Amino acid sequence: MYQGIIDLRSDTVTRPTTAMRDAIAAAEVGDDVFGDDPTVRALEERSAKLFGKEAGLFVPSGTMGNQLSIRCLTRPGDEVLLDRESHIFNYEAASAAALTGVQLHPLEVPGGFFGAEDVEARVRPSDYHFPQTRLVCVENTHNRRGGTVFPIEKLRGVRDAARRHGLKVHMDGARVFNASAASGVALTGYGAVADSIQFCFSKGLGAPIGSMIVGDAEFIRSARWERKRYGGGMRQVGILAAAALYALDHNVERLAEDHANARDLAEAIDGAGGLGIAFPVETNIVIVDLRRTKLAVPAFLAALQTRKILGVPFGRGLVRLVTHLDVTSEDVQIAAAAVKEIAERGAHAA
Repeated sequence: MYQGIIDLRSDTVTRPTTAMRDAIAAAEVGDDVFGDDPTVRALEERSAKLFGKEAGLFVPSGTMGNQLSIRCLTRPGDEVLLDRESHIFNYEAASAAALTGVQLHPLEVPGGFFGAEDVEARVRPSDYHFPQTRLVCVENTHNRRGGTVFPIEKLRGVRDAARRHGLKVHMDGARVFNASAASGVALTGYGAVADSIQFCFSKGLGAPIGSMIVGDAEFIRSARWERKRYGGGMRQVGILAAAALYALDHNVERLAEDHANARDLAEAIDGAGGLGIAFPVETNIVIVDLRRTKLAVPAFLAALQTRKILGVPFGRGLVRLVTHLDVTSEDVQIAAAAVKEIAERGAHAA
């Protein structure tokens, strides 16, 4: 890692490899706002095809991708169903309310994965006293649930319930490639359960910047219009699209390595000094539970940092550690040993 640091804060900290930088330098570019950047067009077409959709739109960030999708699938005053622990509800600065004027209706369900019955129970009656339920948002993988994968049968149930009520479904698939790698569900399988999908190139796929939204042609036409309004129109952005294309070619199959490293890390530290693992480790996220120990999150992270290991606080008594392409199996062993030492010292001191 950079200057000897093992950075487990997020898979967003990855840096372009030499080969990816070469692809960036060699990219053929044009003005994307005019629609004549050939590398962006190639990326959008390829991304749409991966999910069985008609079209795609390259955007600067996952948050913009999610918010453009909400904007294009709702009207001001509508209501959106989603999980209380979702990224859209917690980490996007109330953009849905501020920019689109919709009301978010958070659902509290065990594990964070709601099903058809949850949608059916919360669709508003057709009565002008109520907001009109218009959209369901799902997150796959689920960040705050430890990178767990939304079961495909539940997703199909959500889609079917949404269709019965005339609702659209948007998937925040920031890490949907991780979901596919872990579950074996093809990307087209996820495409079949959502009207729109946002996914990130700048997380496990290792590109420096960029996300994609995919959907039908009319949705993407509207999203392109709204992207301009949101300030997301970019010019010679083929240099970034080239990095994303490189990521699709070289960094998808290797996601299984990140998942294996995360499982190894979790298995090594589970139970040490009272530590627990808050959620099953299915992909590349490990949520360390300190609540059965005497360790406070700030002190635990500070102790890790003195050993050149970085993590992030993730709620009361919780710390998130994320594996990615810049983290080796040797790094995981070093990090696990440090975590165990800190936990066991804390337990002994207590």
